[in-house]
Amino acid sequence: MSNERHILLLPGSLRAGSANEAVLRTAAAVADALPGVRTTYYTGLAGLPHFNPDHDTDPLPEPVAALRAAIGAADALLVCTPEYAGTLPGSFKNLLDWTVGGIEISDKPAAWINCAGPGRGQGAEATLGTVLGYTGAAVLAEACVRIPLERGTVGPDGLVADPLVRGRIGEVLTLLAAG
Repeated sequence: MSNERHILLLPGSLRAGSANEAVLRTAAAVADALPGVRTTYYTGLAGLPHFNPDHDTDPLPEPVAALRAAIGAADALLVCTPEYAGTLPGSFKNLLDWTVGGIEISDKPAAWINCAGPGRGQGAEATLGTVLGYTGAAVLAEACVRIPLERGTVGPDGLVADPLVRGRIGEVLTLLAAG
């Protein structure tokens, strides 16, 4: 039996090359150096159908079934999402809506990294905390952190090279893996 912990990285942005994507791609790179930690970057956000409770039954739409399977296969979840109009982006809220009817998130350690600049992102954090509460996730408050990311700190490879940022991301991953 493996002691490896699998963390699903859930981006809240559809924008290619977003700061949120850079944080999660950096998390994947940092995890490669952590013993016993493996990550999967979820790429299905854009393909999810609009949430409709009438369709939250078996058989689930294939993209929803794949999302729930990915969550179910993970030991923990790490989210990095932007804030739009004071809350979560609609596409990411849609993803979360599809998880409410399932049990995959229940009691699963979850955290987020807010990479927005000072004074921004609190609405997304509050909404994320509320929705994860509805799903029964075990939100690890000590792993929910703010790491403001300057656009210039993302290299041409799409990763953050700053050792302090990478260290903080590593701390989050370690907490989730232990969670």
